[in-house]
Parts: sequence; C-alpha cells; structure tokens
Amino acid sequence: MDVDRGRLAWWVVAAVLSGVLAFTVYSFLGTFVLGIFIYYATRPVYRRLGRWIQQPTVRAVVALVTLALPAMLVVAYTTAVGLQEFNQFVDAQNVDLGRVGTLLDPYLDVSSIVQDPQAFLNQPSVQEALASSASNALEYVGFLGTLFVHLFAVVIVAFYLLRDDHRLGGWFQRRFTDGSGVTEAYARAVDHDLSTVFFGNIVFAFATGVIAAVSYATLDAFSPAGIATPYPVLFGLITGIASLVPVVGIKLVWIPLAGWLGFVAYQSGTGYVFVAVFVAVAAVVVDFVPDLLLRPYVSGRDIHLGLVILSYVFGPLLWGWYGLFLGPLVLVFVVHFARLVLPELLAGEEISPEALGGDILTASDDGEQTDVSEFESDSENGGGS
Repeated sequence: MDVDRGRLAWWVVAAVLSGVLAFTVYSFLGTFVLGIFIYYATRPVYRRLGRWIQQPTVRAVVALVTLALPAMLVVAYTTAVGLQEFNQFVDAQNVDLGRVGTLLDPYLDVSSIVQDPQAFLNQPSVQEALASSASNALEYVGFLGTLFVHLFAVVIVAFYLLRDDHRLGGWFQRRFTDGSGVTEAYARAVDHDLSTVFFGNIVFAFATGVIAAVSYATLDAFSPAGIATPYPVLFGLITGIASLVPVVGIKLVWIPLAGWLGFVAYQSGTGYVFVAVFVAVAAVVVDFVPDLLLRPYVSGRDIHLGLVILSYVFGPLLWGWYGLFLGPLVLVFVVHFARLVLPELLAGEEISPEALGGDILTASDDGEQTDVSEFESDSENGGGS
C-alpha cells in the first residue's frame, strides 16, 4: 500500500496546529466566550449605526466605546459591590453555602478592591476617599494587569466579529455548505437564537440588575433612620436575575422587599412615606420602564425558557463565571443539532431551507424578520476596513 508521505506530513502539521489552537482557546475560554457575548450584545446597535456611519471600522469602534465598555465597567462594579454585600450577609447569618461558597470564594476576595458607594461617600474628603480606593487597588496590581489584558482581548474579539462577521459567514458558507442546506440552516438558526439569548435575556437581566441596584442604593441613601433597605446592591442584582422569569420575575423580589419595609415602618410607627416612594420607584423605574423598553428584544425565542434558565444555573456551576455565557451557547448548539442535524444523521431526511420557516431568519433592528443574506450584502456594500 503506497503512502503519500507529503500528504501524511501535512496531516501531522494540521493535527499539531489544531491542538495548539484548541489549547489556546481552552486556556482563554472565558475571554473568547465573553468576546462573543459582547459581539452579540452590540451587534444590533452596530447595524443601526450603519444609517449614519458607513465605515465598518469606525462603526465598530463607536459601538464598543460608547456602549460595550461603559456597560462592562458598570456591571463589573455593581457585581463587585453586590458580592461584598453578599459576603456581609453570609457572615452575619453564618450560612454554609457548600459548593456555591467554594465557587464564589475567589471572587469575594477580589471584589474587595472596589469600595462600595456608601463607604466612599463616608470618607472625610475626596482626596482621602480616592487614596483609600487606590491603596486597595495596589494590593492587586498583578490581577488588575491580567484583567486589563483579558479585557483588551475581549474587545479585540468583539471588534473583529462586528467588522468582519460577513466575511467569516461567507467563508463558512463556501467551505462547509452541503447540498441539502442543513449546514447553512443550522448556522443561521444558531446565530438567530444566540442573538436572542445573549442580547435579549442576558443584556435585559444585566440592565435590570444595574437599574435596580442603583435605584435601591439611591433610596437607601435617603431612607429614614431604622428603615434602610437591606443590602440594596445585592437585592438589585437578585432583581436582575429574577427578570429572566417572564411576567412575575421582578415582582418576586421588590414586592416582598416592599412588604418587609412596610412591616418595619409599622413596627417603628414612621417611614410610611419612604415605603410609598420605594414602591413607586420599584414599580415604575425598576419594573415597568425596563419591561417597556427592553423586553421586546426578548420576544420571539425559539428555545424553551426552562432550558435557557437551567443553562444559566448549571453553566456557572460547571465552568465558573463565564459559564453564564458558555451555558446558553452550548445549549443553543445542542438544541439545533438535535432538531436539524440529528434527523439527517439517523433517518437520512433532507431538510430544505424553505421548510424551516423562521429558523433561517434573523430579527432585524426594527423587529421584523429579515433574511441573513440581507445583512451580508449590507456589510459588503458598507465597505471594508
């Protein structure tokens, strides 16, 4: 049997390069997954900016600098303060969290870099407050340096996906499209649901959590003595998590919290005005406004909500913080593989793109269903780098 040594040598090189690439992605899996999330979270804004900014490079920079970076910093700061309050709550109640506590321990230590707003404002002077924050940060110089490198990599991944996604899609279509159209339909269905899951669900939860945390903390700053909101930032983040449950999710947090404040006001005989203000802010600012402005982006999901919520729960337990993004990503790939590709493998059924209906469609910025090829041609017409 003749062996083509040249071809065999190239296969060995291909295996080595694939192994190196897989090891690199695995080593920085959280960074790559977060970059993909930022891409999907900013893609609707990037495409809407195409009406005013024709250059894709400038458009991607504007979308990332004006939306993604500030949002990442605000969410990171709010989460750090929430972790501090969670640590205070656990210490006060002497609760054994078991597996969850082991998972959160590293992040509880790192969150001490951030000074919560109340402690910052209680400093005698602005200079002393800034010096205190700087001294806390200097204790984690190495960590902050590594964090900056990872943040830079996240932005680079999101930037090039925003600018060159049509090129990547075109290359994938040329290399891997089969005659039956299953591969193309699978890729489009995955892209559509990742956009819904990432931009719809997670961005909505993050935005709601930040709005609730800021609202509760602001109310707490003006609360009368003895009726302060307990752990306002922590309860704000819990409100964001509860928003994943439709219709009643947010109300599961702020209504019991308002009931607790009302009970405290009843015991002390004062503070009823504060309770009324809290109910008004929670009902309008935290509940109604995000639901009115952001909830439409969550509509139209094709994956069962229960599976999505389970992916949010088990993802972080399996992979850590980035499991919040990796869990839904794996879920989308598995669900559409079982729905589109598995019948082809088991029964030999050919699935034409026309038979998939909305599965091969992606939601456009105005909420209508538009074929993905529209965006590919739009990106090509927009010019290169």
